[in-house]
Amino acid sequence: MNIIIAGCGKVGRALAEQLSREKHDITVIDRKPEAIQQITNIADVRGVVGNGASFEIQMDAGIDTADLMIAVTDADEVNLLCCLIAKKAGGCQTIARVRNPVYHHEIHHIKDELGLSMVINPEWAAAMEMARLLRFPSAIDIDTFANGRIELLRFQLEEQNPLCNNKIKDLHMLSRCEVLICIVERGNEVLIPSGEVELKAGDMISVVASPVNASRFFKTIGIETNQVKNTMIIGGGKISFYLAKRLLEMGIQVKIIEKDRDACERLCEILPKAMIINGDGTDRELLAEEGLAKAEGFAALTNMDEENVMLALYAKSMSKAKKITKVNRNTFDTIIGSLNIGSLIYPKHITSETILQYVRAMQNSIGSNVETLYRLVDGNAEALEFMIKGKSEVTDIPLQELQLKPHILVCAINRKGKIIIPKGQDCIQEGDSVVIITKDCGAYKDIRDIMKKTSGPVGTR
Repeated sequence: MNIIIAGCGKVGRALAEQLSREKHDITVIDRKPEAIQQITNIADVRGVVGNGASFEIQMDAGIDTADLMIAVTDADEVNLLCCLIAKKAGGCQTIARVRNPVYHHEIHHIKDELGLSMVINPEWAAAMEMARLLRFPSAIDIDTFANGRIELLRFQLEEQNPLCNNKIKDLHMLSRCEVLICIVERGNEVLIPSGEVELKAGDMISVVASPVNASRFFKTIGIETNQVKNTMIIGGGKISFYLAKRLLEMGIQVKIIEKDRDACERLCEILPKAMIINGDGTDRELLAEEGLAKAEGFAALTNMDEENVMLALYAKSMSKAKKITKVNRNTFDTIIGSLNIGSLIYPKHITSETILQYVRAMQNSIGSNVETLYRLVDGNAEALEFMIKGKSEVTDIPLQELQLKPHILVCAINRKGKIIIPKGQDCIQEGDSVVIITKDCGAYKDIRDIMKKTSGPVGTR
């Protein structure tokens, strides 16, 4: 597809790189020549220097032949104007990033009136991800497929966990639940495991299951699954507002510590049921006074990554709370990930993932059947959901007889709302949605791509 991206910040660069790798024709617009120079040096994209909300600049970028405009500049109003002009000039589909909470309640009206295909609010999306984690505090990450019917949960095995020193093929005997371990992270190694892999203490494992079976599985292996009763939030920005609002709706007590008095007064007005503390969230005495030791949830959401990491490390030493840390830059993501400070949330990743899912859904009309995609394990693996729209060489044949490429695992099938954790004798059928895990990131756009290329007939018995 021909895609134009207005704005070459963190999200714009991430989208340009990924979509270029997926063989789309990408043109990037930005006011800063150095930003255009940087992205054109590292990705196969075309760059245009100028204001993305300018009709002339958009025409230079090829809006008249574009399939999609993605507006992710720093200004909400510019993003909306970019999309409006693109819609009028080229008739293409449009996606706008809109971050201001003032627009949040009006976003559906704005979307409909401007004819936008999609509006993404990174702070709101990040807050919803955090709320899911506080609902299920044992998980480090939670991704969903099939409209929430399938969950992919990532957690770490502690020494006392009954799964330790057992092979994956014996999992069903231990848990009596329909779940599948689809990724094992051991040190710097990422495995798409076979049944013979033996689990070890310290492994980070990803499990696929229905929400009901996920809860049963965690309870069976002795891991707490109940949502937290209270949460302490450090920082009073947009994400904190959205998160606090959602947690209060879930019946969770919320305490926000923010050092800017004006921000505290605004939060008191819009979150009357939350406790707002005007103080320095890095003050250890204040944290102790406000009950850090008894907190069940702790979210470090200041505007400084370093401060958030240090707060999470301190909370780790003082509390058993479920910890969530907001990180804006991924410069030191490997080091931060090794600190074992709970769940790391990258708002820009959530934004780019959501937009990528939409782009893949658009491709359905031109041959692709990827519905949902998540990048996992710092981009070293992908989880993809495929819609099976017709019969092919992968349908109606037992999985154990399919000649699949290496590093692929078919881990869940949604058949008319029934979730199947597949075994070797199960088949993929027309009408199913199928979740696969792979280490070959960006390689699969159609379910048939998972098959090895053979010179003879495929799937005969």
